[in-house]
Amino acid sequence: MKHTVIVAEDEELLLNNLVQKIQKADPDFQIVGTAQTGDQALALVEKLQPDLIITDIRMPVMDGIALLTRVRSQFPYIRFIITSGFSDFEYAKKAISLKVSDYLLKPIDSDELKETLKKIKREFQIAQNDYDAVFNTDTAAMTSAQIASVLKDFIIRNYNEDINLNLIADNMNYSPGYLTKIFCQAYDTTPTKYLTNLRMHKAQQLLIMDPSLSIRQIGEICGYHDQGYFSRIFKKHTGKSPLDYRTENEEAIN
Repeated sequence: MKHTVIVAEDEELLLNNLVQKIQKADPDFQIVGTAQTGDQALALVEKLQPDLIITDIRMPVMDGIALLTRVRSQFPYIRFIITSGFSDFEYAKKAISLKVSDYLLKPIDSDELKETLKKIKREFQIAQNDYDAVFNTDTAAMTSAQIASVLKDFIIRNYNEDINLNLIADNMNYSPGYLTKIFCQAYDTTPTKYLTNLRMHKAQQLLIMDPSLSIRQIGEICGYHDQGYFSRIFKKHTGKSPLDYRTENEEAIN
């Protein structure tokens, strides 16, 4: 099975060198796009929805952290590898906290890259096996509305896990774009937005109903392993931070 990759690196020679190393390290990882700025990379991601992004941490227009954050909000299932020079190590720690698959120091060591790709491929294989029982040729034979319903039920049951639309679509020989389209036709929203709305609804319930849980714990229950990222998504969704939301509702109840 091929796993699609977008590579972002502002220095052309380093970009070409990294592409070659990826191709040699594991032919199952297919380069579908390259970019030299963060905004170029984001545009490619929105168009191609790859399985993996390998990006330099420092790039013009939009850096790797900003790119990671933007992609996470739209496509939470996409894996990330961050690359950087030694001088950026402290900055790169933030990327690690944002749940990247790995952090590679430049110059990229071929053996280290190979091991990292092997680890990511194992993660994909584990996820694939989990999806096989639900999304398979039998599911693909259903009507569009039925497939959308199966996906909706799967999201409801697994909202606190990383849900990989690419693997789900691949199991049924569909493109992620087509799967998103039939879900939109049925429910007037994308699977990713539906998942986010579900997580936010659960978070709001927990913030009000269970004061014993910390903000971090609630984020983890809802599928967000980084408290800062959870808080940003929550504020974008509700207009309030989780703490402010909890405080205001406690005052309203009392």
